[in-house]
Amino acid sequence: MLLKYFYDKALAHASYMVGCQRAKVAVVVDPGRDINQYLEMADREGLKLIAVAETHIHADYVSGARELADRVGAKLYVSDEGPADWKYLFADQYDHQLVKDGDSFMAGNIKFDVLHTPGHTPESISFMLTDQGGGADKPMGIFTGDFVFVGSIGRPDLLEEAAGLANTAEPGARDLFHSAERFKKLPDYLQVWPAHGAGSACGKGLGAIPSSTVGYEKLFNPALQFKDEDEFVKYILSDQPEAPKYFAVMKRVNKEGPDIIGDKGLPELQPVESVTKTLDEATVIDISPASQFADGHVAGTINIPTSLLAGWAGWVVDYSIPTYLIADPGQLAEATRVLRKIGLDDVRGYFDVAEVRAAGLATESYQSATPQELKQRIESGDVDLIDVRSNDEWNKGRILAAEHQFLGRLPDNLANLATDKPIVAQCQTGGRSAIAASIIQASGREVINLSGGFGAWSTTGLPVADSTSTANCDTEVGQCS
Repeated sequence: MLLKYFYDKALAHASYMVGCQRAKVAVVVDPGRDINQYLEMADREGLKLIAVAETHIHADYVSGARELADRVGAKLYVSDEGPADWKYLFADQYDHQLVKDGDSFMAGNIKFDVLHTPGHTPESISFMLTDQGGGADKPMGIFTGDFVFVGSIGRPDLLEEAAGLANTAEPGARDLFHSAERFKKLPDYLQVWPAHGAGSACGKGLGAIPSSTVGYEKLFNPALQFKDEDEFVKYILSDQPEAPKYFAVMKRVNKEGPDIIGDKGLPELQPVESVTKTLDEATVIDISPASQFADGHVAGTINIPTSLLAGWAGWVVDYSIPTYLIADPGQLAEATRVLRKIGLDDVRGYFDVAEVRAAGLATESYQSATPQELKQRIESGDVDLIDVRSNDEWNKGRILAAEHQFLGRLPDNLANLATDKPIVAQCQTGGRSAIAASIIQASGREVINLSGGFGAWSTTGLPVADSTSTANCDTEVGQCS
């Protein structure tokens, strides 16, 4: 048997290829949309990719299941559990098998047993893997999808928080408790292969280690220590990370079936002067480094550097209108890959950033300033300070004069910002606030980015407060990119 691990760091997404070398066939579990990595691996190992096994309808990235079915005829093994609203609507277009708890299927000599493990989503299933070709009659591991992670467990509130399905979080939490109780009865030796690692918003406190065992998780996973259902529900519904707005889009796209993208690239658009016309009907994202954007950019564009696209484009970009990029051609492959993985398919093309600058179109800039330079202006009220960090960071420590405006919801709250004075944008280190600065400036306001963010402010010894105090305090805060 062959087991290959694929990890997309930008989205904290793990997928797997299971191959039967005797039969020369392979199955991909929870594939991402960039399917060439699986096809290349199968070819390298002399295997034919014959099937896709998916644990649930994913919310945080566009699945590659349909792309593989369409491109190479891979058979789909997808859940038939849960209510009617959570069925795969595109599966009948391809060779497929709808599976329920207790079902099994084979890939060569490798057996996949299906367990219904609801809670994160109603249709969520897990796959237990047995290598019968090696003579085993007991499973060696379990693909848990977004059910059990290393050190954590899948959140049950996404349908309510992101997809807007009211009154689903608590019932989901109770389903999750019973799924966890079932998990605890599995053999301790079973390996655990989850679909996400640290940084995913599909749970809280996910570990960075790629795999674990049932026995280890039973001992040390905080979510698996509860014996009382009500205490578990209280725990699992508290302190979850913000659910990105685009998760609702992903649920719909993955249920209905994403568009087939093939190997399409982005066209370069000419003349570059036409970039200003696109601003009336579209979002234009400049993916240059923040410092370059701050020095000069096209008025009305927003800045999301390539390294932050996966985390923030889904929050701040309007999916209902077209998108254009301003980019260095060397950035395009990664930027396009990331945007397509989060379902931003209506990207019409790109303008070469060097040509945009050479044409004299980068006429706007914004200022950055240090905590020392801004302290007096902030304290006197000469500027308005907004903190764009997460709720958790805000509660751990904040600048006294700050107003909390989480970056992910900033585009929806621009009307609440001052128009009669400059706005200072602040995060933990200056990266997210640079995105915020571009959004604020594109709305017509004067903006300043606080260099170094809250980290620089607090280490300089300037006054900070926690959620319950307005006095100076020594507050320990987490670091975020």
